[in-house]
Amino acid sequence: MDSAQQPSRRPVTNLARRWAQAIGGISYVSLNRRELRGFLDDLTARLSAAVRAPELDLAMVREIGASMVHGHFTITPALERTLELLGDEMANSDSDTVRGRCLPVLSAFAAGYADALHARTLAEQQRITVAAIAAQRDAELAHRTSENRFKALFSDAAIGISIGTVQGQILEVNRAMCEMFGYSRDEFITHGVTEFVHPHDADETWDLYGQLTDGTRDHFRVEKPFYRADGSMIWTDLVVSLLRDDDGAPKYMVAMMEDITERHELHARLRHQALHDPLTGLPNRTMFQERLEVAVRGGRVGLCYLDLDGFKAINDTVGHATGDEVLIEIGNRLTARLGSAHLVSRIGGDEFVVLVEDWTDPDAAVTVAREALAAVHEPLWLNRRSLTVSASAGVVDMPSADTTVGELMKAADTTLYRAKSEGRNRWALFDADRHAQDVTRYELATALPTALAEGQLFLRYQPLVRLRDEKLVGVEALVRWQHPTLGRLGPNDFISVAESTGVIYSLGLWVLRTACEQAVAWREKFPDQPLVISVNLAPYQVREAQLIDDVRRLIAETGVDPAYLQLELTESAIMASSGEPLDTLRALAGLGLRIAIDDFGTGYSNLAYLRSLPVSSLKLAGPFVTNLHAGADSDPQDQAVVGTLISLAHSLGLTVTAEGVETRAQLETLRLLDCDTAQGFLYARPAPPQTIEDWLVTGQ
Repeated sequence: MDSAQQPSRRPVTNLARRWAQAIGGISYVSLNRRELRGFLDDLTARLSAAVRAPELDLAMVREIGASMVHGHFTITPALERTLELLGDEMANSDSDTVRGRCLPVLSAFAAGYADALHARTLAEQQRITVAAIAAQRDAELAHRTSENRFKALFSDAAIGISIGTVQGQILEVNRAMCEMFGYSRDEFITHGVTEFVHPHDADETWDLYGQLTDGTRDHFRVEKPFYRADGSMIWTDLVVSLLRDDDGAPKYMVAMMEDITERHELHARLRHQALHDPLTGLPNRTMFQERLEVAVRGGRVGLCYLDLDGFKAINDTVGHATGDEVLIEIGNRLTARLGSAHLVSRIGGDEFVVLVEDWTDPDAAVTVAREALAAVHEPLWLNRRSLTVSASAGVVDMPSADTTVGELMKAADTTLYRAKSEGRNRWALFDADRHAQDVTRYELATALPTALAEGQLFLRYQPLVRLRDEKLVGVEALVRWQHPTLGRLGPNDFISVAESTGVIYSLGLWVLRTACEQAVAWREKFPDQPLVISVNLAPYQVREAQLIDDVRRLIAETGVDPAYLQLELTESAIMASSGEPLDTLRALAGLGLRIAIDDFGTGYSNLAYLRSLPVSSLKLAGPFVTNLHAGADSDPQDQAVVGTLISLAHSLGLTVTAEGVETRAQLETLRLLDCDTAQGFLYARPAPPQTIEDWLVTGQ
């Protein structure tokens, strides 16, 4: 082996040496020290390759466990010392991957060992059975010589053997059977087979026994518990075979069993570790899902999905050790208050879930949520420090028909998210319609970056018309999404999703670039009819430090005239701007762009504050225009409000655009009030670029 390989080989060699020290001399193995080291060197190298592979090779790990049995290390201490050694080695590894694979590797190793030991025992049992039957027949044919041979084999066998009638009477047992159960031979034969029923017997065990007695089956094998004479319990690997008479009728049954109590307990311990959270001792996600799968097969299922509010702040301020103690205490409280009737699990981080299993209360799921939140919210006293913790919960209570474990967990998760969005220390009940909306929203959020990359988004343009001569003077760029399955979506369907996921910035830049490119194309085609192109700007974009540089770059790259580019922000966003956002707006205005306030009148409506803002235009909110009528139907107060807003805006040097103009009456009233421009369905709905070009050509 070259020197580059030596660092990876040395830990393997060290492990093989410690392994040999751990198991050497505790089994009858015909290997000298050198041969044992060679045997374990091979197993160690194979095990290291399986564990460190990109995909954990559990089949190889099981083969290595089986190799221990093939090497005659068949007593329990050999397996126990091996598992302890490998567990310590992996738990202290400098590799996160190796540490994370510790439990599945130990489980696979033990399983491979157990399967090989089973196979070996079965082979021995089958040989004994054949020998026993042959010895019985030989005894009948060769009388005393063969009979003595059978008795010797029967009496001295290492596994327990009993012979009984098909009616269940025990005729004979060997010494190993007596030692296993703690009965003498005379005590044993006073019992019948059916007296050894155990409450933990599998349902099919005694069905198999019945098939044996009626001759429809020749043998069966099960793992079965028994009570010993002192009341303690043993687990056995039991094989029962049928012996027939010369006419083929069932006559005797031979039972052979091996005491596998230690192996069964080892499996139980490993399974408990696999199904329980190591920190809190609560059932983990795996066990919870197993129980949930059973619950789904019933008529009704209920979940309470809890997440601690602001738990990260606890870890960040008082430390992870205290955070762990909080989780342990919360788990104890939930178990004490709910665990006797329901399954309480920790499924990761600061998330707990309660499976509702007792439906004596018709509102059990909601009751569980209230009890759980109350338990969590009680003050904690840890490390001489008082802490108050709260949680939010998503509650699902529904018929289990036509649903799956995955759908239930998704429903609980989205309901929990809704509870958190509405505030802390509260629960929300699953609502199918809200869930469908949440799922759709999530799907849109995940699909939006792809839609942006694959050209599913496009722009439509709504005309801005000058009222004094009804001439087209500008357009507002409005984004649309041609979704592959949902069809055409408007901005109300996905803009809020883009804002919540952070995609809004890249989406906004795409809209701005596309609108600028279209403005340049129109300017080249219609140089005597310049149009102001208006683009909406989200508050999130204004808060980004790189916005000014990005806008400056877009202007340079597209060649758009900034004097004809207008950026719109909602009133609530622009009126609340201060500090860096306000500086950003001023810098944008410094590039020569126009800044407009969209939906003016729905928020602050602070006209005095407008004097300090780099704003050139106001767009009156639709409700102001909707209430305008002509003639006798007009409301003087509505007209007075709109007229005042227009007059004050003009006094500040601002132009005014009315949105949502749909009737000629509204148009005439706005013209009388000296409004500058308007947009709305009266003139046109948002249209493709060609429609705007046709307008420019015809003037209509």
